[in-house]
Amino acid sequence: MKEWIESMDRAVLSMGMLRVLGGSVELIAAFTILYFNDIKKALAVNSILATIGPIILISTMAIGIIGVASKLDPIRLVLVVCGVFLILLAVFK
Repeated sequence: MKEWIESMDRAVLSMGMLRVLGGSVELIAAFTILYFNDIKKALAVNSILATIGPIILISTMAIGIIGVASKLDPIRLVLVVCGVFLILLAVFK
């Protein structure tokens, strides 16, 4: 197992760990909502999740772009950045 983790690309490992962290936060929030069993507290927890989700998305995309930047020619890198911009635009609109 240790050799497998050490052989992984750092960018891929970072992106995966951020997604694991984000999923863990989502699960903890879900159990917190169920534990409190109150609509006002559930909305408060949900509003916190609404800020954490995009932060995880932007962070993983940034790590991915940085990891790919050295392997792509400039035109393709511009297309990737434009694609990420369109995803973020769709998420925030």
